[in-house]
Amino acid sequence: MSVNLSIKNVPKEWVQHLRQRASKHHRSLQGELLSILEDSLKQQDTISPQRLLAELRQRGLRTPKESVTIVRKDRDGREGH
Repeated sequence: MSVNLSIKNVPKEWVQHLRQRASKHHRSLQGELLSILEDSLKQQDTISPQRLLAELRQRGLRTPKESVTIVRKDRDGREGH
């Protein structure tokens, strides 16, 4: 079920910019706004570089040298198959 939203007191310059952007993408102003919202929500699912690094460190990968060792060990294990 969809819901109607309203944004009040939008600066005229923003509206002009949004209309130009909508025209560039061959969309209505509403279509452009929906696209912007959708892109914004998709970005929430991405992970920041800082969070990725923290997760890698939590899993025990600390330096590029260690990653080379892990990859070589993995490759050596596959050579026998």
